[in-house]
Amino acid sequence: MLTLIADSGSTKTDWVLIDREKILTNLKTIGFNPYFQTKEQISYQINLNLKPYLKDYISKIEHVYYYGAGCSNDENCKIVLDGIHNSLDLKNIAIHHDLLAAARALCGQDPGIACILGTGSNSCLYDGKNVVENVPSVGYLFGDHGSGANIGMRFIQAYFDNEMPKEIRTAFEAQGYHREEILDNVYKKGMPSRYLASVSGFAALNIKDPFVRSLIKSCFVDFFNKQVSKYTDSKKYKVNSVGSIGFFYKDILTEVSDEQGYKLGKVIKSPIDGLIEYHQSVL
Repeated sequence: MLTLIADSGSTKTDWVLIDREKILTNLKTIGFNPYFQTKEQISYQINLNLKPYLKDYISKIEHVYYYGAGCSNDENCKIVLDGIHNSLDLKNIAIHHDLLAAARALCGQDPGIACILGTGSNSCLYDGKNVVENVPSVGYLFGDHGSGANIGMRFIQAYFDNEMPKEIRTAFEAQGYHREEILDNVYKKGMPSRYLASVSGFAALNIKDPFVRSLIKSCFVDFFNKQVSKYTDSKKYKVNSVGSIGFFYKDILTEVSDEQGYKLGKVIKSPIDGLIEYHQSVL
């Protein structure tokens, strides 16, 4: 029998179908978040972009393990479960928070601190089986320290406050970032966190600039101070990270980790490879 694994962030969802020994298919759809999408919207996307590619396997799928952003309470988990069930008509569907995905992918069956540093951010203390402590993530408006959205918001704030170097400001505007365009995307269009995180891509292109590097570093310092440091005996554990922001800015993340007295462990871009390894080991 087969196992379908899904790792869903705010931007994309990785779907992998496995058996005990190999990967049978690997697909991508848009990201899902039950805070912003209904079960009907989730079903629609699965019907359109996933189900046609699973038609030869559906009758053999025994378990579905879905790990997703926003799946932090029963109501949200049911939205996703219903969305998947209504499309694929499978029975054994387990919905988990993306924190557990991060922990299993990064730590396997060992204890450690697992962090998500992507469009959003989050973290947890993992005992090798379960998430035992979590400093709650409260989204890009009030938290998400060290995330792409946080970096983008800080960058835009510096732009509006005229606190960035002239050459960076000129390059920023040359990429199409202007006051009205920014405000329209943040206040009028859907998924503002995705837009804010897209600004971190511009920052990456200018990472050698001292202002840009300092801004990103300050976001990571906040992440350690307001998230990682809050865990019991936090410096006893390796700090591991999954997500594009931690991956692409690994050198800055390492620098901050060392300065804060932590040991950085595994840093990966996506949890899906670690999840494949974890689930094949327990099949």
